[in-house]
Amino acid sequence: MKSADIRQAFLEFFEQEGHTQVPSSSLVPDNDPTLLFTNAGMVPFKDVFLGREKRSYVRATSSQRCVRAGGKHNDLDNVGYTARHHTFFEMLGNFSFGDYFKREAITFAWKFLTETLALPKEKLWVTVHISDDEAAEIWTNEVGVDPARMSRLDEDNFWQMGDTGPCGPSSEIFYDHGPDVFGGPPGSPDEDGDRYIEIWNLVFMQFNRDAQGELHPLPKPSIDTGMGLERMAAVVQGVHSNYEIDLFQNLLKAAAELTGQRDIEQPSLRVIADHIRSCAFLITDGVLPSNEGRGYVLRRIVRRAVRHGHKLGAREPFFHKLVAALDAEMGEAYPELRSRANQISKVLLKEEEQFARTLDNGMRLLEEALSALEGNTLDGATVFKLYDTYGFPFDLTADIARERGLNLDEVGFQRELEAQRERARAASQFGADYSANVELEGQTLFTGYDALEGESRITAIVDNEGNALEALKEGQQAIVVLERTPFYAESGGQVGDVGYITGAEGRFQVSDTQKQGGNHLHYGVMVEGYLEPGATVTPQVDAAVRTATMRNHSATHLLHEALRQVLGDHVQQKGSLVSAERLRFDFSHFEAMTAEQIAAVETIVNEQIRANTPVLTEQMSLDEAKQRGARALFEAKYADNVRVLTMGTNAFSIELCGGTHVARTGDVGLCHVVAESGVAAGVRRVEALTGQAALDYFYAHEQTLVRLGEQIKARPEQVEARVMGLLDRNRELEKELERLKSKLASQAGSDMVSEAIEVAGVKLLARQVEGVSAKELRGVLDQLKNKLGSGVIVLGVVDGAKVSLIAGVTQDLTDRLKAGELIGFIAEQVGGRGGGRADMAQAGGSEPSALPGALDSVAGWVAGKLG
Repeated sequence: MKSADIRQAFLEFFEQEGHTQVPSSSLVPDNDPTLLFTNAGMVPFKDVFLGREKRSYVRATSSQRCVRAGGKHNDLDNVGYTARHHTFFEMLGNFSFGDYFKREAITFAWKFLTETLALPKEKLWVTVHISDDEAAEIWTNEVGVDPARMSRLDEDNFWQMGDTGPCGPSSEIFYDHGPDVFGGPPGSPDEDGDRYIEIWNLVFMQFNRDAQGELHPLPKPSIDTGMGLERMAAVVQGVHSNYEIDLFQNLLKAAAELTGQRDIEQPSLRVIADHIRSCAFLITDGVLPSNEGRGYVLRRIVRRAVRHGHKLGAREPFFHKLVAALDAEMGEAYPELRSRANQISKVLLKEEEQFARTLDNGMRLLEEALSALEGNTLDGATVFKLYDTYGFPFDLTADIARERGLNLDEVGFQRELEAQRERARAASQFGADYSANVELEGQTLFTGYDALEGESRITAIVDNEGNALEALKEGQQAIVVLERTPFYAESGGQVGDVGYITGAEGRFQVSDTQKQGGNHLHYGVMVEGYLEPGATVTPQVDAAVRTATMRNHSATHLLHEALRQVLGDHVQQKGSLVSAERLRFDFSHFEAMTAEQIAAVETIVNEQIRANTPVLTEQMSLDEAKQRGARALFEAKYADNVRVLTMGTNAFSIELCGGTHVARTGDVGLCHVVAESGVAAGVRRVEALTGQAALDYFYAHEQTLVRLGEQIKARPEQVEARVMGLLDRNRELEKELERLKSKLASQAGSDMVSEAIEVAGVKLLARQVEGVSAKELRGVLDQLKNKLGSGVIVLGVVDGAKVSLIAGVTQDLTDRLKAGELIGFIAEQVGGRGGGRADMAQAGGSEPSALPGALDSVAGWVAGKLG
């Protein structure tokens, strides 16, 4: 029975027992930043168990993809070295939300194992909690399990979601591989052996633990079960290691072929086969390699796999090619993997190429450190240098050390890491923290969605250090807090409003609006008169600035959806800045956008602008917003009631957003992308202009074109052709210049040949040359070798603070003299390094003053080699 057959049999069995088949959720937990990855089958149902969410069903079954490679649940270090540890695994589960309980859960499990999978009853062993007599009686009296094949355990059979909340006893089912395998039953002294393997865990969620640790019965007990597909496949297929099941055997064969191996029973191949699953599915679910959070875990896994391939001799990118083999095994069960296979391969290839540039150098440093090691512990400073300079995650270095039987100074590594963080924090401390010391009560009512001015009352005036002021006089800078305000406080990437607060006795100019707690803080200066707390005032937002800001904010929403359509569903917002002048939008993507992609995005956005459809804002529950398909900021936390923005034709864009927006898409005017760049690993940035700013941009470029045309005597429409002609002419002149230089160099070469000396019967020419560029040295060397006939030539040229060297040995001498060795000898003296063939080698250096002495030493080197 293949792995795919077991998965399908499980789901169909429970569907026939009244369970709703629920598709696997993303590996990125929905709206739960407390959890790094989905690491168990119950994670998608967490809010259902807690009573926060209601579903249309009370019984569910799923095959949930899970990752345990970071945070509390981290199996990364064990992968490849044990038979059953994985970074990625599939958890088969059946769940009851206040419907059936222990009797049905136990009966379902026994029926599936002994009837559907036809496992021998005498091969199964069960465990129950020492307090759970009810479950024990069901197993022995109703199911008929021999009491001799049941263990009563304590901590191993009690499950809890956290320190408080839902919890309860559990019952585990083990498979007995027989007396030929070492190990004892659960709870025995030999339980760590491989004879008895846990295959299913039934959790009876029947209590709620309060803050004092007391257990209170739940009104509606529930069931949460989990069965690892890989472990079950090993049992059904009669093997002891998960890596021997059909799914992994095919991946191992593919990995072996790509790395040039014949023996598939190697730990490194197991690492690679395991890691392609977690990497591919993480990318499928929108995670991209980066230096923080989930992206950093992905990067660690990719680099661990690549390093193991490197260990096996792979010197070209190979890991990304395994996506096809994985698709063949799992693409049918997970269509999202199949649909994004091409994107996954691109992301992995890019990460492989990036790591390959530093892998050899990093390995060289590590090998040098290990060869000079005294004792068996590698110091933290070296481990940190590998991490900081060469991109070696700590656990990758630990993996290598483990293979050599060595330890790492983790304390020293963490000390170096924290020191770097402190330096980064110190370097980033610029600007003012507006609200660091301001302590206010109450809250400001925001009225700015519907109006840009209105009547209000001053509730507080404080200085920038948070000290209350009794009055605000002309020229004073301060923070004014109002009872109600139309000023939008900076949030969600949109900058704070500017404008004026006017009272009977004075006028306050607002230069920025920030939010602290429930209050809007209006920063600015008193331009005339005075104001006092309690005074009635008229706050008025600068309408022109707000309107321009709204255009840019609405455009970011259109851009977000257009980017997803052009680049793929993996695009997620990573940040934004929306001001009156321009917009900036950061998003997840693994490579630079092409000009064609940028043009396609811009076209889609402007089509939506020209459609001039109404922009709809609605307040609704978070659940209702999710059902509408509203997109949310990655990892953000939202209140139960949210503001949903719908824009464009056929609800082109639906997102959660508390910002201010135009009334119709046409109000944006037009949108033009002016820049695209990378801001971090896996994160790109587009900058764009809208409305009048975009028109001004086009006008300025048009004027530049006109002025350029005047300079080259061409009308604007003729400029391109005229410039291309000038470039062609310039290239011809450059070629002519090169020919003249070559001719001069040849003449100079004739003169230089006469300067050759004889060393041990061999002609030697070693000199510094002038008027020749580093690129031209090769041509000069070839000419000199032809004219010299037989001998050794070394040339050096200085360009500013750089030295360029070239050495040549004629073919008749290469059995005794090697140009590569010679150039290395010279380069060391000028602060550089180099290498090459026996007949020609090149090098560079950084110490021009040492060049004459280095050239003088060549004669001694040649004499020494010729003996």
